[in-house]
Amino acid sequence: MPGERLSTDVVVIGAGVIGSSIALELARAGHRVIALDRAAGPGQGSTSASSAIIRFNFSTAAGVATAWEAHFGWLDWAGHLGHEVGDLATFRKSGLVVLDVEAAPRTSWLPLFDEIGVPYEEWDSATLAERVPGIDVGRYWPPKRLDDEEFWEDAKRSLGGVYTPDAGYVSDPSLAAVNLASAASACGAEFRFRSTVTAVEKAGGRVTSVRLSDGTRIPCAVVVNAAGPWSGALNRLAGVGSDFTVGVRPMRQEVAHVPVPDGYRGPAVADMDLGTYFRGEAGGALLVGGTEPECDPMQWTDDPDAVDIHPTAAVFEAQVTRAARRLPCLPVPNRARGVVGVYDVADDWTPIYDRTELDGFYVAIGTSGNQFKNAPVVGQLMTELINQVESGADHDAVPVRFRAPRTGLEIDLGAFSRKRNRNTANSGTVMG
Repeated sequence: MPGERLSTDVVVIGAGVIGSSIALELARAGHRVIALDRAAGPGQGSTSASSAIIRFNFSTAAGVATAWEAHFGWLDWAGHLGHEVGDLATFRKSGLVVLDVEAAPRTSWLPLFDEIGVPYEEWDSATLAERVPGIDVGRYWPPKRLDDEEFWEDAKRSLGGVYTPDAGYVSDPSLAAVNLASAASACGAEFRFRSTVTAVEKAGGRVTSVRLSDGTRIPCAVVVNAAGPWSGALNRLAGVGSDFTVGVRPMRQEVAHVPVPDGYRGPAVADMDLGTYFRGEAGGALLVGGTEPECDPMQWTDDPDAVDIHPTAAVFEAQVTRAARRLPCLPVPNRARGVVGVYDVADDWTPIYDRTELDGFYVAIGTSGNQFKNAPVVGQLMTELINQVESGADHDAVPVRFRAPRTGLEIDLGAFSRKRNRNTANSGTVMG
């Protein structure tokens, strides 16, 4: 009812795959949780536009360790949820090959695989051609626009790649968020949809409540901003961000859906050499996305609600033509088909999992494009962070360390700090 007064320990703002995971783990830890989302149900924002690829290629040890831990959660999804929630999202282990590219040579990140224990195979061009039938192994770097005559030139060199057999994708990313929200509800969390936050109230340097557009005021000790592309606006509403060295910004993204003659049964392919990636889809089709090559303009936006959600012919043609350069048997349809979403992108494509200068106000932001895969762990590490900081830990001075339950790896959460120095090994793309 408008104007009603509620009481809870934690308000999680955002019920995508990240927010729902956080709600689940906080509820498991004994917190009273209300999760809010402006949509009609969980996972209907940027989660629904995710390609949901499960991979381990990141430029930091913390990033690799988090992804490696998370994949065990996807392998045992029902066990991770811990409750009967109906139909389950499915992890399909297709494998992934990351093609060689000068911007992120394998020598810069394979030592992290060795450190964490991620199995991999190094493929030369002959092995790549054998393991991915029909692939063009030409090296075309750097990526080029279709109207650049050099795009169509024959390759003068070949490339190989690194294959991780344990990678793959989740068949239905929105269903994964629904699963997490259902499990969180079974643990006592309450979800309120079609709820828009209009104020974050505070006193004495600490968050005290949130107010909704219908006048409802929800007193709370902790707020977690997991609002996806609306996260930057929510930070401004709360008056936080003055000490951030890394910002976030909404960006429009398209993912193409393309039928493939005779189907595609190979591994997912990350192809920064041409500026694209693709993975198989039900019925043998392909999902095709971009890796933000420098030759393409970024589609930044200041208003996520104003974004055109229809695929455009120009982006569709560019992405699918690049994929067809790599897979010559792939036709380029005349009609654009796919999904459009608004991503929440950090300046360095690494998420921010941290507290803020406002006591009790936490952020799990900058996650779009490369953190879906880590959803099973994000709720756990945020719960650990919140519990320790609320118990008096100075995370800014001595970063909290999270012990991953399945692998036993210790993850330094300082790698996801709002105050971090930009990682020079970062590719500056969705690949991290």
